[in-house]
Amino acid sequence: MELWYALVDLLPFSWAEPGQMYFMKNALLAVLVISPLFGLLSTMVVQSRMSFFSDALGHSAFTGMAIGSIAGLFAEPLWCAVLFAIAFSLLFSFVRRRTSLASDTVIGVFSSTAVALGIFIATLDGGSFTRFNSLLIGDILSVEPGKIGLLAVILLLTVLLWVLSFNGLMLSAVHPALADSRGVRVFWQEALFSAVIAVVVTIAMTWVGLMVINSLLVLPAAAGRNLARNMRQYHLLSVLGALVAGIAGLMTSYYIDASAGATITLYLAAWFAVTFLLRKGRQ
Repeated sequence: MELWYALVDLLPFSWAEPGQMYFMKNALLAVLVISPLFGLLSTMVVQSRMSFFSDALGHSAFTGMAIGSIAGLFAEPLWCAVLFAIAFSLLFSFVRRRTSLASDTVIGVFSSTAVALGIFIATLDGGSFTRFNSLLIGDILSVEPGKIGLLAVILLLTVLLWVLSFNGLMLSAVHPALADSRGVRVFWQEALFSAVIAVVVTIAMTWVGLMVINSLLVLPAAAGRNLARNMRQYHLLSVLGALVAGIAGLMTSYYIDASAGATITLYLAAWFAVTFLLRKGRQ
């Protein structure tokens, strides 16, 4: 981290001065790690038509957080939330493969069940839900260096997954039956992808907030798809859009004292609007 702090000290901002405001420097590094991760995952989320899946995972993570907090299963409730979200994602993949219901219907079933269970556990025996209010909005300024390192490892593993399994993932998303006939293990491809999203959503939820985290997994790819002419452009526009919006949102939220997650989302929404207009003008 010392090398990172030394680099940030060179920036022409008041908060970047040496020896102070480490929380902002940590937040900037977190954005540089998490934005490309969301941009990359976003492409497959949109392609698989699982736009509300991250929202359902956020609800499941909230339930896991409530269980961990009340039962004291872990010193840090976040890890209980991660395990619960992974189990939730695997169960979702299993049910979706073995039902004729549409994906959005299955997501709705899981999402409503998870949020109801979370509220039930949090308010059990007269408990107060207000202690979990911070999860709804998030606070990226509270990010810890250890969590940033964890997400950096996840980013590297996700890039590796894309390099080794992209064709299988994409074929499974576009035409599962064809993928199965070509020897692609569709269920395990989807299960692995779902588990990665579960971990990312759960860890990032405490930073960007449950209320907007779904948009971060939809808007980058949705905007990129408006302009991309091929798969390479699609991924590049999604990752770059997420990265630029992440940095701009963090800076803006700091100077106007607003929620970073919401500000980043608004920049992404504006980027989507611009790409939509450019797409319409190109046709």
